[in-house]
Amino acid sequence: MPQPYSAPTPTNSTVRPPVAPAATVGNEVAIRAISLLGAPYEWGGNGPTTFDCSGLVRFIHDQLGIFVPRTAAEQYSAATPVKLNDLEPGDLLFFRIKGRISHVAIYTGEGRFVHAPQTGRPVELRMLDDDFYRPRLAGAGRLF
Repeated sequence: MPQPYSAPTPTNSTVRPPVAPAATVGNEVAIRAISLLGAPYEWGGNGPTTFDCSGLVRFIHDQLGIFVPRTAAEQYSAATPVKLNDLEPGDLLFFRIKGRISHVAIYTGEGRFVHAPQTGRPVELRMLDDDFYRPRLAGAGRLF
């Protein structure tokens, strides 16, 4: 005669499925920046389809309810400074082009950033050690 089925007894060593890391504002900023790769550059572009560097930053933060000033220099002044060793996704990178803060990018992690570079080049992903941008890096900051 067949024995009736009985469920295994739970133990303290039950394997649990992995838990996804908690979503953060910074991760959301980075994900939204990555989603805009390939969007056209337009000087003064503030979204939703064309962007300049500070317009890209402002557009993404506005979507998350975070007020951000318009220009890269104003964003630099408003941001809470972040040491380069402490960068997290969503932090902003500020660059001195022609002697002043005039360019901003969004750090996405693992030494990469998204930015709207210039006329003729769409929103793109670059490495932090890029030959052009690395020597012009003036600092980093956070607006959330």
